Order: sequence, then C-alpha cells, then structure tokens
Amino acid sequence: MLENLSERLQNALKFITRQAYISEKEIAEYLREIQRALITGDVDVKLVSQLTEEIRKELKEAGEEYGVSLKDRVVYSTYQGLIRILGGEKKGLLIESNELNIFVFMGIQGSGKTTTVGKVANYLKKNRRVGVIAGDVFRPGAADQLKQLLENTGIPLYTDPSKKSSVEVIQEGIKWARNLNLEVVLVDTAGRHRTEETLMDEMKQIIDAVNPTATILVVDAMIGQQARVQAEAFHRVAKVGYVIVTKLDGSAKGGGALSAVASVGAPIIFIGVGEGIEELEEFDPIKFTSRLLGRPDLESIVAKVQQMSKEERRRMQKIAHGKFTIEEFIQQLESVKKIGSLQALLPSLPGGKKLDKKELEEVFTRLKKWKAIVNSMNMEEREDVTIIDSSRVRRIARGSGASEKEVRELIKQYVAAKKAIKKFSKGTLRNIAHLRP
Repeated sequence: MLENLSERLQNALKFITRQAYISEKEIAEYLREIQRALITGDVDVKLVSQLTEEIRKELKEAGEEYGVSLKDRVVYSTYQGLIRILGGEKKGLLIESNELNIFVFMGIQGSGKTTTVGKVANYLKKNRRVGVIAGDVFRPGAADQLKQLLENTGIPLYTDPSKKSSVEVIQEGIKWARNLNLEVVLVDTAGRHRTEETLMDEMKQIIDAVNPTATILVVDAMIGQQARVQAEAFHRVAKVGYVIVTKLDGSAKGGGALSAVASVGAPIIFIGVGEGIEELEEFDPIKFTSRLLGRPDLESIVAKVQQMSKEERRRMQKIAHGKFTIEEFIQQLESVKKIGSLQALLPSLPGGKKLDKKELEEVFTRLKKWKAIVNSMNMEEREDVTIIDSSRVRRIARGSGASEKEVRELIKQYVAAKKAIKKFSKGTLRNIAHLRP
C-alpha cells in the first residue's frame, strides 16, 4: 500500500539519521527529499510546503530543548506532521444507542461506493443489527450487485424495482428497517458527478427527506488530490460526515487523496484495500503514518520526546544558558539520569570533555551526597554560592555529613559547569547535545 511513497519517505529518514553530523545544510536536503516524496505521491504542493515549513520551525525551536537528539526530533516532527495532514487522531463511525442510525452513502460513478456499502455492512454486523437499502434506481444492476455482495452474510437488503424515485425507495426502506428493529441502516445511492445538477439536486432531496444520522462520502484513491474538489462539491449539497477512501491498494496517488480529504475536515474512517468484502480497514492516521515511515523504533522515539514535561524543558533551557542555581544543577543531573539525556551536560563539566562510562557512574554515585550538601545550604546560599566562605563550608559539611573538601568540590564543579555552558550556549553545546549521533 503506497509502496512508492513509503519508500521515498523512508529513504529521506535514512539519509538524515545516518549523518555523523547534522547541520542546517543536511536538514534542508532532508526537507527537500520529503517534499519530493509527497509531491510525487500527489499531495497538494501547498500542503507539502506548509508541512515542511512546520517541521523546519519545530526543529529550530527544539534547538533550545536539550535531552532529545536532533535525529529523534527530526523523526518525531516528521511523524507528527504527517499525522496532522492525514486527519490527526483516529475517529470511528459514531453510532447512537436506542435509535435507528441512518447513513447515506454518496460518491461519483466508479468510486466503488456500492461495494463499500456491502463492506461496511459486513464490518458492522459483528456488533450491530444492520441492514442495507438499495437506493440507486438509475444504474441497472445496482441492487443485484448488493444482493451478490451480501449473499451468505445474513444481512437484510431492501429493494423495490417498481419505484422510479430514489427518495420513495429510501423512505419505504427506512420504514422497513424500523419494523425489523435494526440499529443501523446503510443507504446506497446513485453515483453522480459534481457537475450533474439534476443528480446533485436529487441528493439534496434525499437528505432533506431522510434526515440521516450522517452522510458518508466514498472517494476513489486514484483521483489523488482532486478528492478535495469532490469532497467540497458534495459538502455543499449535503454535509459530509465521514469519508471512506477506496482502491488504496492499487493507487500511487493514495497519499494525495487521503491528505486532500482530511484537509476539508471530514474524518476518514475506513480505507478499501481490495475487492473482497473483508478487505476494509479502519483508518488510523497514527498507525498509517508509522507504516509509511517504516520505523520499528518510532513508538520509543515518540515516548522519549513526549516524556519531557514542560517543567523539565524550562529547567533545561535555563541550564542551556548557564542561568541555574546549584539546586537546579543537581535536579538536572537527576533528571538527565532518568531520561537518558546526559549528553547535554557531559561537556559542561571541568575540562569540557565527555565522561566515559566509569566516570559517569562515579558522577551518579556522588549525586546522593551532592544532594545532601545542597539540602544543608540555606536559600541564600543556593541562589548565590559566591557568598559561601570557610565558616559556611564547615557548617554545610557538618549538616550534610560530607567533608569540607567534598563541599568545595561540588561548588567548583557547579561554577565550572556554568562557565562552560555559557560558552557553549552560542552553538557548541547545541552541536554536542543535539547533532552528534
């Protein structure tokens, strides 16, 4: 499904994540690859431009948020951006209890509407009492097609070949559905074109006469971004409640159709992935995007980025600019230990060098003692360590159970860290914390 689009997007991600060093040049090239992939997939150029600009902006703003590698941030921003253009969170067909739910299907000729009615009925029968009304009186064989689709499913079908008015057939069909005490009835209607005023007027008459729970627009993935025009045309006649995109398994333009329809505000609830009555999938923008990007580690990356609370980000921003107290210094060391983002702080320790694993363990071993030392300081001392003289050092050492040497060592580390980070805040630390693999 959408193999070409998926392959291009995955190649773009491989390009950026395999870089030893990521600068604005690499990001610009990555975004160009994303643009090429989406435009080739028939996604609207304006929508593509908007998406890549949002990603660019997010990456720029994220430069102040240490603790997440830039590579993970690139993947995350791309993932979230694609989800947005595909409609956001998953939305299902809303069915009310204790009443007959009437769903009228609309679509142009050849969109796969009648087949889709059968598929949705088959899907719903697992949990609902569902029936189908053959409301297309224009196309010879429409009712017979539904009979064949529903054969052996146990789903009741209402037809009346004696009537020439779709409105009359559907009205009688709804009475039939109520008599059967059905929970859901799906109404097939004649395929129409947005330029055929007579058929579009008839659709309006059907909606006015039936007052359905919602309308469902069926769109062929083959038409790509033209799906937007189609959706808007039907929306003017009868508010589109839901959308189903068909033939997604055989279309190179499916991405364009999905994004175009989603942009008009009607949620896509299903996608057709074959001719069989079982070949219907719930549409979940989040899972669909994960499949497109082909990243098995995507869930962990998203969790890592989202795990950082606003308070942690605020604290990290202060650290990034060297504006932090000794208490916040200890808090941040504990925080980065928890979220695995120590690379943002390693270069700030005396000497500006990275610590190896053994040295890192020693730092974390000292944390408990350092915390006790800070807890023995009063508020004034925590805000400004320069006021801590020899007598204060002795008092803090006695209160924390540490030696005077250990108190002085902590203060030395803290002061050195502030100086180093102020120096790096103009760009060096960002490169180390974000751009290295």
